[in-house]
Amino acid sequence: MSEIRYTKAHCWCREEENGELTVGITDYAQGQMSDLTFVELPTVGDRVEADEEMAVVESVKAASDVYAPVSGEVTAINEDLADTPELVNQSPYGKGWLCRIRPDDPGDFAGLLDADAYEATLPED
Repeated sequence: MSEIRYTKAHCWCREEENGELTVGITDYAQGQMSDLTFVELPTVGDRVEADEEMAVVESVKAASDVYAPVSGEVTAINEDLADTPELVNQSPYGKGWLCRIRPDDPGDFAGLLDADAYEATLPED
């Protein structure tokens, strides 16, 4: 998945043709959380700041904050997660996306981790 970039806080981003970023949590993160039971998303139009809380995912194990990968404006949220939060577990890079952000600086995407750099941050099994 070379078109995807990552954060050390286990978010992934994919740049869309219109310059917006689709954001979700990584397969590693959803696996650590186990079965998600609730997802609290930002509101369309919200401003988010890089490395600050923008969403919360809850499972039977715990609740975890999700940190914005870039600063910008939320342009869309995945409304399907309200009724089916388990989509994040089933398809973290597909139907389980969380939101879309229009970055303040389009160059911020290139500054995120590539797949190899992200994998190097994960603990060894």
